[in-house]
Amino acid sequence: MTLVQTQPGSTDATPAGRTVGDVMETAGPQVCDDMTVEVALSVMTSALTGHLLVCDDSGLCIGLVTRSRLTAVRDGSAYSDRLRLRDILSDRGPFTSPVITMAEAGHMMRHSDVDALPVVDEHGSALGVFALAR
Repeated sequence: MTLVQTQPGSTDATPAGRTVGDVMETAGPQVCDDMTVEVALSVMTSALTGHLLVCDDSGLCIGLVTRSRLTAVRDGSAYSDRLRLRDILSDRGPFTSPVITMAEAGHMMRHSDVDALPVVDEHGSALGVFALAR
């Protein structure tokens, strides 16, 4: 895995001291945790994205879901059309902060076996997404 380069004009994806905030993608679509899996897949298709940030009813980010995860849930034997995003998010996180270095975030992602992390501020509001490329 390598870190995604999102800064225009930069040729080095991992210069020393670069932070997640320097390279994160914009937050993109944010949806409420009461959305059904099927509607979330439709939102992803319409938004041409592979992930959605999930927020609670207070607007705080509680996680990130990917198209592959939602498709696996939908195709599973326990699927119901009433299944909501809050039902498939096992716990909050993992998250990262915009002030964490790219190396630290990359290590956390490899340890957590995820390809993208929500970037949140000190209050839990989504600022963006930090992603790894394969």
